Amino acid sequence: MHEKTTGPQWCTYIVSCADNTFYTGITNNLRRRLDQHNQGCAGAKYTRSRRPVRLVYYEKAADRSTASKREHAIKKLSLADKTTLIASAKPALLENEICSGENQCPTRTTP
Repeated sequence: MHEKTTGPQWCTYIVSCADNTFYTGITNNLRRRLDQHNQGCAGAKYTRSRRPVRLVYYEKAADRSTASKREHAIKKLSLADKTTLIASAKPALLENEICSGENQCPTRTTP
């Protein structure tokens, strides 16, 4: 019998940029991705001129495809709906449970 190995845990996330706009993306290492956004080295082109960014929301996904679909759905939300989604996040989770150098994301389910 073969044990199923689990790959990296994917996350869909939202960051707030310095110009008060939001950026939504996916990653399998949230801490690394936030560092990339804030260093401007490998972050999205959108965030490079809007640093620093701050994590305001994330949720884990079963796989990359699911994370990507959720990213697309969030990007289609109105600003009011995004704000409501962000308000559902618990700040302590955002600050204290970001991936700690591991290749996975914190446990958080879709609200």
